[in-house]
Amino acid sequence: MRILFWGTPYFALPSLGALAGEGHEIVGVVTQPDRPAGRGRKLRESPVKQMAEEEGFLVLQPERPWGDPFLEQIRSLEPGISVVVAYGHILKPEVLAVPPHGSINLHASLLPELRGAAPINWAIVRGYESTGVTVIRMVKEMDAGPILFQNEEPILEGETASDLSLRLSEVGAGDLVETLALLEGGVLEEVEQDHARATYGPKVTRELARVDWDRPSLELSNHIRGMDDVPGAWTLLGGQPVKVFRPSAAAGEGSPGTVLVADPTEGLVVATADGALKLDEVQPAGRRRMLARDWISGRGVEAGQTFD
Repeated sequence: MRILFWGTPYFALPSLGALAGEGHEIVGVVTQPDRPAGRGRKLRESPVKQMAEEEGFLVLQPERPWGDPFLEQIRSLEPGISVVVAYGHILKPEVLAVPPHGSINLHASLLPELRGAAPINWAIVRGYESTGVTVIRMVKEMDAGPILFQNEEPILEGETASDLSLRLSEVGAGDLVETLALLEGGVLEEVEQDHARATYGPKVTRELARVDWDRPSLELSNHIRGMDDVPGAWTLLGGQPVKVFRPSAAAGEGSPGTVLVADPTEGLVVATADGALKLDEVQPAGRRRMLARDWISGRGVEAGQTFD
């Protein structure tokens, strides 16, 4: 099938690779424009653009994916179907309707649960035991189209949003291949979503990622794992921001936010509302992500200090 692929982050790479590997013709790849990134604010290409250029695919980078010139450009490619995986823009009906087989989307949740920009993060933050991926036919309303294929996956103990994203990206790639095979075979069943059951996973912001040490340990652990690694759950120590990662339950009690243990051997343990958490990794302001024990060895934190 002639596919116009839409995607931007690393999550989309397995899908692009799988579709090309199955013999589908990638007539073009639409991805976000290069953006300034890093301390030097140099323009950075999206992961999907990098892969597409390596594979020799035509790359399109509209600032906004609409308007007559853009529509004519994608029509000229004569795609049979559009496949959208974490592209980053809501597509208008006239864009969705360009290919004769319409447009399908891979979404990282069990729709209608967790519609929106950050379903993986919120599945972990909210303490879900399982989530999954869903392939839908795209409609005007966000993540509301009929379900074409769905696959449930457990959320593993200690799994972070980064871990889960990598795993679901691989699962979803296989599901897209299966969906297109069913579509080409004329045996694909479309099931309308139960819109009354819809929940939402909105975009994660730095403000939402701040750690509230007055919460119970389990809630805090879910929050920290769900914010990994972007934007990263963060707190303050001496007025300076510190990101914290890889939490696990620990023994201890004290005023919430108090550093109970800061030892290169025993690690970093911080009090919560109902116990304590051990934090295996940190990222102090202006520094790389590191093991907590290395931060402790460098006298970055001491027992008795308090995270705010």
